[in-house]
Amino acid sequence: MDKGSYLSESWNCLDFFIVMSSIADMSLSFLNIKFVKILRLLRTLRPLRVITHNVALKMIVVALLDSVANIFNVLLIVLIVWLMFGIMGVNFFGGKFSYCDIDMYKFISKFECEIAGGIW
Repeated sequence: MDKGSYLSESWNCLDFFIVMSSIADMSLSFLNIKFVKILRLLRTLRPLRVITHNVALKMIVVALLDSVANIFNVLLIVLIVWLMFGIMGVNFFGGKFSYCDIDMYKFISKFECEIAGGIW
């Protein structure tokens, strides 16, 4: 693991893992074992090899991964605000959208509607 070695960079380690899993999959393709099926599933990682060869794309992916924690914080605040508005909506409008099936304007309470023989 010298300074300029291939596996010293994390992107190259990912590339090495993808290539080795593909080689293992091809060499064990004649076997019908669950482990081989898992190796076939790792074929979906092949498009990530493009990232290792494109410096600008690598920089974008690293920036996105670094910003995940901040995005999670913003998402948490937005969810708390939505929760507050949801609680306010339930308190303001809870039971207000019900009406009597006989006459929705004449019977304005559940008690009046049930006395008249209607369904609230």
